[in-house]
Amino acid sequence: MASLHLDDYDKNIIRILQEDSSISNIELSKRIGLAPSSCLLRVKNLKEQKVLKQFTAIVDEKILGFEIICFAKVSMQPLNRETSTTFIEEVKKIPEVTECYTITGEAAFMLKIVAKSFQYYRNFVFDKLLSVPHVSNIETSIVVGTEKKTNNIVSQYFDVQNN
Repeated sequence: MASLHLDDYDKNIIRILQEDSSISNIELSKRIGLAPSSCLLRVKNLKEQKVLKQFTAIVDEKILGFEIICFAKVSMQPLNRETSTTFIEEVKKIPEVTECYTITGEAAFMLKIVAKSFQYYRNFVFDKLLSVPHVSNIETSIVVGTEKKTNNIVSQYFDVQNN
């Protein structure tokens, strides 16, 4: 993989888009001090280089009625490539699972799950998660407070002087 070089304009574009991806190209170009056409070309290049993966809206789960956010460590028996692949394919179909990570340790996967209530989560575990083949154990941690939540990647890396 070739080395990626980001100049201060690119870093500013990334920083600003992480704060608000709905900003117009005109406003973005004004904030970083480039012509709109140059700014648009840089955003296009950052997308092509896969630095910018997607533009999305972040929603408040609780406002949408999802009172429970939890992390579940899932163990598999047997744990091998085939059972892992099957698990990943199945979990991608379950809308309550918002994130899935392969992890090290006793569990094979860490899931972030949203649920409307404790009863909803209980039913989710029995009806959906335990129905996935080879799931042998689920250890759940319920989120009781969110002290920090961001999608911004290493913000100090993108702190550059305005041009």
